[in-house]
Amino acid sequence: MKLFDEITDKTKNWLPLDGTANYYGKLFNQKVADNYFEKLLNTIEWQNDELVIFGKKIITKRKVAWYGEKPFEYTYSNTTKFALPWTKELMELKTAIEQETGETFNSCLLNLYHNGDEGMAWHSDGETELKKDGAIASLSFGAERKFAFKHKQTNQKVELTLEHGSLLIMKDTTQTHWLHRLPPTKKIKTPRINLTFRTILH
Repeated sequence: MKLFDEITDKTKNWLPLDGTANYYGKLFNQKVADNYFEKLLNTIEWQNDELVIFGKKIITKRKVAWYGEKPFEYTYSNTTKFALPWTKELMELKTAIEQETGETFNSCLLNLYHNGDEGMAWHSDGETELKKDGAIASLSFGAERKFAFKHKQTNQKVELTLEHGSLLIMKDTTQTHWLHRLPPTKKIKTPRINLTFRTILH
C-alpha cells in the first residue's frame, strides 16, 4: 500500500478555537484511491438511511453502512443500527489511518453520496455511544466536496475541500463546540464515499 507523497501540513489546526481539525491531504495515490472507491462501492452493504425527524420517517437518497469489530449499537436521529463485521478493505484502511495518526478506532460509519445534490445538514457527532472528545477520522473517496465547520456560539465558519483519497481528523472538543456539514452543490455530478472511523464505548 503506497501512501501519497504530497506535502500537506497535517499539524495545522483548521479550527481557530475550541477544538482540533487536522487535514492530512491525500493519504493514497490516484490508482490506490480509485481501487478503494470501486471496491467500497461494490462490496459494502449500502442501505438508504431512515431517519425519524419530528415524528416523521424520512428515507434519504444517500446510502449508509455501519461496520465494527463487534455488532455495536449506534443510535442517531431516532434510528438504531447494528455494526456489520469488518471487510478486508475496511480493515486495510483502518490500519493505514491508525499508523498515520497514532489513533485507534473500532467502528466505521460510511456514507455514499450519489452526486452533489446529496449532502449533510449541520450537525455534530455527539452521540453518547461515542468516546467523548475522541478522534473521528474522515476518509474521502470519489468526488471532491467542500466541507464546512460552524462554531455553535460565534457562528464562525471554516471551509476546506476534501480530496479523493484524503484524510481529515476531528478530535478534542470539536464535537462539543462545532457543527459540521457537507453542503449540497449542483456542480458535482459524480459520487463520493465518506468513511468516518470512530470509537464506540463498550
